[in-house]
Amino acid sequence: MTDVTSAKSARRPHQWRRDLIELAALFTAVAVADAIANLIGHQPDGPYLLIASALALTATAAFHTWWARRHSHAPPPDTDGVTGPDAAPRPVTAAVHLNPGPASEAASGSEPTETALWRMRTTVRDAPGSLAALCIVLAQHRIDILTLQTHPLAQGTVDEFLLRAPAELPASRLTRAISAAGGGSTWIERADAHDLVDAPTRVLGLATRTALDAAELPLALRQLLGRCTIHSLPAVSVTGRATGETAPVEGVLEETVMRLRDPSGGAITVERPYLPFTPTEFARARALVELDARLGPRVPRSEHVLTLPEGNEITVRRADHADLEAARAMHDRCTEQTLRLRYHGPVRDADRYLDHLLSPRFGRTLAVQTASGRLVALGHLLWDGDETEVALLVEDDWQRRGIGSELLARLVALAVEAGCESVYAVTQASNTGMVAAMRALSLPLDYQIEEGTLVITARLNSAPERSLPLPPHLRAHH
Repeated sequence: MTDVTSAKSARRPHQWRRDLIELAALFTAVAVADAIANLIGHQPDGPYLLIASALALTATAAFHTWWARRHSHAPPPDTDGVTGPDAAPRPVTAAVHLNPGPASEAASGSEPTETALWRMRTTVRDAPGSLAALCIVLAQHRIDILTLQTHPLAQGTVDEFLLRAPAELPASRLTRAISAAGGGSTWIERADAHDLVDAPTRVLGLATRTALDAAELPLALRQLLGRCTIHSLPAVSVTGRATGETAPVEGVLEETVMRLRDPSGGAITVERPYLPFTPTEFARARALVELDARLGPRVPRSEHVLTLPEGNEITVRRADHADLEAARAMHDRCTEQTLRLRYHGPVRDADRYLDHLLSPRFGRTLAVQTASGRLVALGHLLWDGDETEVALLVEDDWQRRGIGSELLARLVALAVEAGCESVYAVTQASNTGMVAAMRALSLPLDYQIEEGTLVITARLNSAPERSLPLPPHLRAHH
C-alpha cells in the first residue's frame, strides 16, 4: 500500500501538463472542424457531405465502444503448453475458496455438485512450505478449507482441518493425495454442522455447561476431544476397597491415552484408539477438569410437580450425595425381590452402590419424592464408556402408578440432549415392568438374553432433540 501511495504522489506535479495538452488538443480540433465546415459548406453538396461524415463518425464511435467493452475484461492468454525460452514463467498459487460462486464453477467446466463436511488431521514437517503444499492439493480437488487449527509438537506440527469437499470425492483418495504432499498419520472422518463452530467458542460453551452441572464434565471432555472413551476410576471401589488408582503425573501423555486427576479422587482416563493426543488437547482438557475442581459439587435445582391418576402429587428433581440417607431409607422399605431385580446381586450390598450412583461424575440421577418429602423412586443415567445405561428403582408401595415410565422418559430425554446414540437397561426377563416401560418409549429396541439376564437397548437416532412426551396419565403443574 505504501508503494502505491508513493507512485500516486510522484505523478501529481505533472498533472498540469496533461491538462494543458488536453486543452491545446481541444482548440486544435475546433479549428480543424471549423475549417472543414467552411470548406465543404460553401459547395453545392456541402450539407449532405457534413451529414454523411457525422453518421460515419457516430458509427465508428459505437463500434469502438462495443469492441472495448467486449475485450476489456478478457483473461490473459493461457501459456500452458508454451515451451522454450519464449515461455513466460507462471507462478504456482493455492486458490482455496471458502464459498466458490457460479463463476468459478463455470470456469472449471463442470456443473455444481453436492458437498460433504470432513474433519481431517495430518502431521507435517515444521518447515516453510509444508502447509502450502497441502493447500495446493486441496485446491486441486476443489476442496474448501473452512477452519484450520495447528498443534505444535516436539517434531513436526499437527494440522487439523474442517473441509467442504465434493460429495463424490472418496476419503481414501483424499488421504492418498495428502500423503503424497507430505502429510503423515492422516486421519479423516465425516463432520456435521456442529463442527462449524470455531474452537474458542466451542471451548467456552463446554466450560459453561461444566460450570452449571458437574455431571457434564465427561460429556464436555468427549465433545472437546472427539470420538473417545472416558472412564472415571474412583480411588475406592463400591465395596470400600482401594482400586490402586492414584493421581497421574501431570503433563505426561501416553500416545492415545490421557490420564487426568479427578477432583473427587482417583483418575479420569480418556482413550482414543487411532489418534494420539497433542499437548494442546491435554491443556484444554486439564483446564476443564481444574474448572470442575474449583467449583466443587453442583447440581441444577429444578423441580417438576406431577399428579398421579389417584390424585397424589409427586416431585421429580435431580439428586446427588445430599440424598444419600433418604435413598438408604428407601432401600430399607423395599422388598428383597425389588432390590434383587434392580442390583442383580446380593441384597446386602445394595447400599454400597448408592455413593457411586449418586455421584454426578458417573452420570445423572433423578429422584421422586412425595408431598411429605419422602424419597420413593430413583432413576439413573450412567456414563459407561462409549455406552449409556439406564436403571430404575421404585419403592414397592408406589409401583404400577406410572412413576417408572415417567422417570425412564425423562432419562432418555437427558440422553438425547447429551448426544448419546443409544441407552441400554440390564434387568431380568421376569421384570415385566421394566420391559413395558422400555417398550412405551416408542423407540427401536434390541433384546439380548444370556442366562436369564435381559439387556434391552434403545436406539436414539430417531428420537427428537427435545424432551420426550410424558405418559398420558401424568400431567405437570407449571
